[in-house]
Order: sequence, then structure tokens, then C-alpha cells
Amino acid sequence: MTSPSSAVDSSAPTKWIILGTVMFGTFMSTLDSSIVNIALPTIRRELAAGDSVEWVVLCYLLTTTSTLLIMGKLSDWVGRRQLYITGFSVFVLGSLFCGLAWSLWSLVAFRVLQGIGASMIYAIGPAIISDAFAPRERGQALGLMGSVVAAGSSAGPVIGGLLLGKFGWSSIFFVNVPIGLLAIWRAWTILPKSPKVTGQRFDLVGAGLFLVGVTTLLTGLDFGPEPHYGWNDPLVIALLSIGAVLILFFLLWEMRVSEPMLRLGLFRIKPFTAAILAAFCGFVASGANLFVIPFFLQQLLGLNPERAGLVLLAGPLTLSIIAPLGGYLSSRVSTRWLSSTGLLITACGYFAFSFLDTSWDWTDVVWRSSLVSLGFGLFQSPNSSSALNAAPLTQRGIASSMIAFMRNLGFVVGIALAAAVWYSLRNRYGVAHSVSPESAVAQLLGMHYVYLTMTGLVLMGALISFTRGTTPLPSPSIDSGNTVPGATA
Repeated sequence: MTSPSSAVDSSAPTKWIILGTVMFGTFMSTLDSSIVNIALPTIRRELAAGDSVEWVVLCYLLTTTSTLLIMGKLSDWVGRRQLYITGFSVFVLGSLFCGLAWSLWSLVAFRVLQGIGASMIYAIGPAIISDAFAPRERGQALGLMGSVVAAGSSAGPVIGGLLLGKFGWSSIFFVNVPIGLLAIWRAWTILPKSPKVTGQRFDLVGAGLFLVGVTTLLTGLDFGPEPHYGWNDPLVIALLSIGAVLILFFLLWEMRVSEPMLRLGLFRIKPFTAAILAAFCGFVASGANLFVIPFFLQQLLGLNPERAGLVLLAGPLTLSIIAPLGGYLSSRVSTRWLSSTGLLITACGYFAFSFLDTSWDWTDVVWRSSLVSLGFGLFQSPNSSSALNAAPLTQRGIASSMIAFMRNLGFVVGIALAAAVWYSLRNRYGVAHSVSPESAVAQLLGMHYVYLTMTGLVLMGALISFTRGTTPLPSPSIDSGNTVPGATA
């Protein structure tokens, strides 16, 4: 069983067409992640959803995060092209049904379907690019992908607002159908056949343990900061405990089974493990920042939602400019130095945020957000390229999905951690000084410590990144089309 090539020859001009095709799909799926939030108040009102409207977002996040590794393994098993096209088909079908939803829970069910499709797209996109580009070009390609992710995140609220005002909430889902059909056609005609591992059974037990364990754990992390639950609530404690036990069982099972879903030997590759852990630290901080800063802008600075949204554009816009630069530099500067320096710059930005005050104006937030994104743009693309370069071809799908998984998991953990630090400190201050926890001074104290915590976490990520050493380029047997045991086209 052989693999004729990792995908396409690195000198072939079609590699840029492949990149453009994947970028188009990534933009669409990223846009959909950010476009729904702005419609939540309208959905809540028109579907009489009440506080349960949060499940429209939560179910999508839980579905994508808990299935990413499964999709990565499936892509190694059935081929990346096949699963990518299937993912887009499921995503478009889910979008159509979401637009036709007649109640909150029908919308939630269809969002789960949409999330399954999005999980396939998220998990496989970087691996398709990694197959198409030579090792030294992957950083540049992934840098361009990073700019598309930032552009999708930036455009979502703007496009969503326009569609919402003109055509109602269902239009934010219906718009995916014609665009998605175009993306499916492009993928069908452009993407090459990809190598796949044959002669192996799919690890159903491992996949089940991981799916249920991660879903349970993330649900507990989401409920913990909620005022009507809290970290001491028996349900939250049960969810976190069950989730942790199931993930432990998953790891023990993967060590024993002959054909595991996740080969733990992958984590013996130091550059890969360092890249994954550094990314987790960075995305935890990003999740915490995205949770706290809107409250600061609207509650403490008194900005209306429209102006606060414009201020928040500074970060994604900076990232969309810097991410391609980070990818370009990754082929010329050691990933160890470039990624670590990027995280140090990001840490400086978070430390600058730790001095936030009600006397600030919007410019004080803009330059700090730009500094955070400048550093993260230098870090993210080279770091992802380093992880993919270190992974064997036959495990590149699972390596790609691991990067996406760490991003989603980091966001969820970041939100939970920020809420825990912020709420506990403001409440403690309120009790100690006989003031309301909602007072500006109590809120600011909690926010200060959130950003100090994030600064320390990102500095830890920079240290982990620096210890990765030099990432070895894949051997010719992996990236030049020679025999790969157990793989076939």
C-alpha cells in the first residue's frame, strides 16, 4: 500500500488554487460562527426562547469541539477530499434547516447538524493545505489562512447586522446555501485525491469516550460561571467530574487498543507537543479577552453596541494584516524564535490591559488590542506550520484537528477562567468594602486580575514555545511521495 504523493507537487501552480478553495470554505464557516451572535436578541424575541437562547451558540460550540479529533481521524481513514466535501454538504443542509426552524429546540437540533459539518471543515482544512505545500511554504500558506479567519470574524457582525435589518434572522442561515453550493463545486473540481490509511478499524469505543467526555466537560465549564448555577452547583460538579473521568478512560483505552483513534506516540514528538500546548495557552487568553472586553466597553465606558463593535474590529483587522507576515517570516526565521517573540508581544498587550480604567477612551483599547493581535499574528501561523511539519503524513489529519481542537477548547476554558476570576474577586471586594459587586471599582478589580492571569498564561506559552527546539523537516519518505506504510491514495 503506497501513497503516490502527499497531495500535489510543491512546484505545481494548482497549490495556490487549492489554497484559495480552502480559504473560501474557511471564510464561510468562520463567518457563520460570528454572524449568529448578533441575531440572538431577535431569535430570543421571535422564538420566545428566553435565557435558553444561549443554546443556539452553545450547541454549535460543543458539537464542533467534541467531534474535531474524530473528524481528523476519519480524514486519515477515508481521505481528506472526501470528508471535506461531505462536511460542506452537511453544513449547507444544516444551514437550510436552521433557516426553516420553527422553534428554539428545532433550531438547536439543526445547529448541531451544522456544527458536525463545520467540524469536518475546521479539522481538515489545514491538513489539505499541508499536503499541497512544501514544508518551507506551509507557514506562508497558513498565514494567509489566518488572515481569512480574522476577516471572517470581523465581517460576521457587520454582514449579520445588514441581513438582520433587511431580511430577518433566518437570512443569516439561508445565505450559506448558495455560497456553500459554490464552495462544494469548487472543492469537487479543484481538490486532489488525498492519501488515506487503509487496513485499519475505526476506534468506535475511543471515539465514543472522547465525544461524551469532552461534551460533558465543556458543558460543565459553560455552566460554571453562570449566576444561576455556579461552580459549587451539584450539576456542575457532576458534569466536570464525569467529563474528566471519561477523558481519563479515553486515554487509558488509547494506550491499550491496537488501532487507536489518537496515537499518543504523536505527543512524543517534542515540536508537535510544544506547539499544541503553546497554542492552548494563547487561545485560553484570547477567549478570556473576548469575554471581558465587551463588558468593559459597554458597562464601564458606556459605549453603545455599534461603537463597541467598531472598537473591537481593531484586533481582527490587525491580525488579518500580520498573519500573512508571520507566515512569510516562518520560512526565514526559526519558529522557536518567531512564535516565542509573538507570544511575548501578546503578553505585553495583555499586561497593558491590566491597567484598564474608566478614564480610558476608545483609543486606549484600540492600541492595546492591536498589540495583542500583532503578537498573536506572528505566533499562530508559524506555530501551526511547526506542528504539521512535525507530524507524520499518515497522522496529519489528526494533527490538523488537534490544532483546531485546542483553539476551541482554549476559548471555552478561557471564558470559564475569566468568569471565575472576575466574578469571585469583584464579589469578594464587594463584601469586604460593603459596596455592590456591580460597582465600577469592584468590576475593575476583577478585570485587572483577569488580564494579569492571562499575561502569566501567555508568558508560560512563550516559554513552552521556546523549549520546542528546532522542528525537523519531514523526511522525503513522508513529503516526497515515497512509500508510506499503511497509506494509499
